[in-house]
Amino acid sequence: MNPVIDFFQGLAAHVPDLLQPFIIAAAGAVPFIEGEISSIIGVWAGMNPIVAGVAGAIGNFVCVTVIVLLGARARRAVVTRKAEKRELAAVGAGVGAGSEAAGTAAETLPADGTAGDTVAEGNLGEDDKPESKGRTKFKRFLTRFGVPGASLLGPLAIPTQITSTILVGAGVKTSWILLWQGIAIIAWTTLTTLIATGALTLLAG
Repeated sequence: MNPVIDFFQGLAAHVPDLLQPFIIAAAGAVPFIEGEISSIIGVWAGMNPIVAGVAGAIGNFVCVTVIVLLGARARRAVVTRKAEKRELAAVGAGVGAGSEAAGTAAETLPADGTAGDTVAEGNLGEDDKPESKGRTKFKRFLTRFGVPGASLLGPLAIPTQITSTILVGAGVKTSWILLWQGIAIIAWTTLTTLIATGALTLLAG
């Protein structure tokens, strides 16, 4: 088993009951563990399934929220910087040529700025660097099903922390990302909590 999972499982089983939800929430913030696996850790550590599920989902969502907010701020800074460079280039080109350059800048700016905030699914390529299979699969989900479908299916490919980063980079609105990532986290955590509870009941019976 994954040593990180082993660590959290052993920790949750040996701390006082009042501290267990905090351990599960911390595990939920870790990529590739997230809410769905952290809830299983909690259930198998003897926690109430509802408490384990809620704690895992909260930890996962808090981590995703921080990533989305910081990523959105960084993206706005980059877009603003590019816009300023275009404006300076247009002004420096002179009166006649500057007017033409300004028109060109006005046409190209929305691809990096305003349009990217609303039509994000098409703006998926960051670089020419080779991407992992998980990222490629998620971007295929995003192109085919949009943000809602990609958020719900994303955990099948890569962690929510990474899917959130991709969505921010594509220019999806912050509120839209958090809404659907939250729904996905709740859905997957609920599913795995129910499976873990059922498996434990069968083994105990």
